[in-house]
Amino acid sequence: MTDSRKEDGSLGNLLDIEDVSKIYGPVKALQNVSLAVRPGEWAAIMGPSGSGKTTLMNIIGCLDSPSSGRVVLDGLSLDSLSSAELTAIRRESIGLIFQQFHLVSYLTALENVMVAQYYHSLVDEKEAREALENVGLGDRARHLPRQLSGGEQQRVCIARALINHPKLLLADEPTGNLDEANETVVMDILHSLHKQGSAIIVVTHAPEVASHAERTIVLEHGRVASDRQNASSSS
Repeated sequence: MTDSRKEDGSLGNLLDIEDVSKIYGPVKALQNVSLAVRPGEWAAIMGPSGSGKTTLMNIIGCLDSPSSGRVVLDGLSLDSLSSAELTAIRRESIGLIFQQFHLVSYLTALENVMVAQYYHSLVDEKEAREALENVGLGDRARHLPRQLSGGEQQRVCIARALINHPKLLLADEPTGNLDEANETVVMDILHSLHKQGSAIIVVTHAPEVASHAERTIVLEHGRVASDRQNASSSS
């Protein structure tokens, strides 16, 4: 078999987390966590409150750094990067979808998507409008967040996360504030993105959301309790 190792020694995974721990004073939020995500893979991270899900998401999303261990994203080791460099990696390579939406209240749906372009490169209204059309919101482009339903706001977040063509889409409880109908719409969008080759990590407490992924990683007390393939995944 051909060895596909990169220069840093990884085997071509999109994400490698190696023996990562995160300590806040006396609290061990993560303890020696190791896992890998392949290009195009859809993984779900589950666990009870306090299990380390949010801490792990923040480290993967370059919002925080581990106390020890190694994180490699697309062959680049993140361990020794400055805060500014981590911000650049997050902007260039990671699309973030938040449970609380984090839309700018006085900007339209279109402008909220274009904000992400502004911090990445040049603003392109046509591309931003196409991103909204891809999540079924072409006719809501000029609406403010308060004029959109929760499901529509989450779809604006997805369009914003995808506008810069990230290598990894990271979603924190993407359906946590949605009713069943809107949850179905958002999960259908994630399925479509996965079929197009996007790598997705969904952090969730909901087994029904995790079941859509190819794989479920369960954290307990800051450690990986299980890591299994989802035999019934419909992706």
